Amino acid sequence: MTDDQHTTGPGRRALLSAAALGAGGAVLGTAGAAQAQPGGSAGRGHGGAPKLPVPAIVGHRGSAGYRPEHTFGSYEYALAIGADVVEQDVVPTRDGHLVCRHEPEIGGTTDVADHPEFAGRRTTKTIDGTATTGWFTEDFTLAELKRLRAVERLPAVRPHNAIYNGRWDIPTFAEVLEWADKEGRKRGKPVWLHTETKHPTYFRGIGLPLEERLVAQLKPYGRHRADAPQFLQSFEAQSLQRLGGLGAAATKVFLLNGLTSQPWDFVVAGDKRTVADLVTPEGLRWIAGFAQGIGPTTDVIIPRDSAGRLLEPTAVVRDAHRAGLVLHPFTARNENQFLPADFQVGTDPNAYGDPIAAFRTWFATGIDGLFTDNADTAVLAREDYWAS
Repeated sequence: MTDDQHTTGPGRRALLSAAALGAGGAVLGTAGAAQAQPGGSAGRGHGGAPKLPVPAIVGHRGSAGYRPEHTFGSYEYALAIGADVVEQDVVPTRDGHLVCRHEPEIGGTTDVADHPEFAGRRTTKTIDGTATTGWFTEDFTLAELKRLRAVERLPAVRPHNAIYNGRWDIPTFAEVLEWADKEGRKRGKPVWLHTETKHPTYFRGIGLPLEERLVAQLKPYGRHRADAPQFLQSFEAQSLQRLGGLGAAATKVFLLNGLTSQPWDFVVAGDKRTVADLVTPEGLRWIAGFAQGIGPTTDVIIPRDSAGRLLEPTAVVRDAHRAGLVLHPFTARNENQFLPADFQVGTDPNAYGDPIAAFRTWFATGIDGLFTDNADTAVLAREDYWAS
């Protein structure tokens, strides 16, 4: 996802109904609309779906800065500290269930290496052109995966998260949908989800397509509808197009890596376009034909120089809004090593820098939302942004 700066001043964005975006692709709350209010009065969208504050805070893998990612502990804490939307990545099991992991390789996010009965499952696979060695969800049944426990992915960076190692298991997406339904009824408002299909071309190629399974699980909860409190995201255009063809009208967000990269489905199809081509006005109009938003890296919005300092913002936010697209860049984090050099403090890469100032800078570009491991930091930065 990308963070591009916008020429309109901070606090000039109205509340955005993502449900309305899904329904017709119309943008509510683009530059020049009514000023967003501190606290983000929710309002109501089509079909009773709530509007989101602008910018919306998306809890990246839940609250990955504080809990092992993609666990119910991480999802629940994300809501507790102010996330407006909670993200999941979905990958399949051998018997066709969807589970929530950032990658199918689970050696770094579970205790699978401590299970001698699974030692023989360790293998090397090439996924999207990259060879990876470890254990993969598609080689396990759901019952086998449920014997594992989640662990912190970055223990050297976030040693405080390791105290939760072993506390939670791997959630299925079906369990997440049930949790969101119950939590929404308890809170009196729907819980927004932001759900990504991971490596869809790879999984389709091994007979475990994601899109059909995902849509089938969304439909009983009405989360396939245009007015649902649901985003669908992918780094592959074909996956979003396939979701639409299967009847998923929920708001779709096309994720974009660095400017020189290519979506993997483009590589397979021989499409020579790069992300740099896709964020031109022409490329953004093409995206608007099957998606309602983009999720670029923050560097696509505000590039950095060779020393890691921010340069002038690009025109991507302006051009995306003109194409009718919302922007949910990724990923904002508190630690120095993840921040632009402008906001680093001291020399310890794992220490916190000045993330509130960094997040506020990204918000000032006019983006509609931001993925973050630290939703509470983003909430404070948004308060500053609204007040400015």
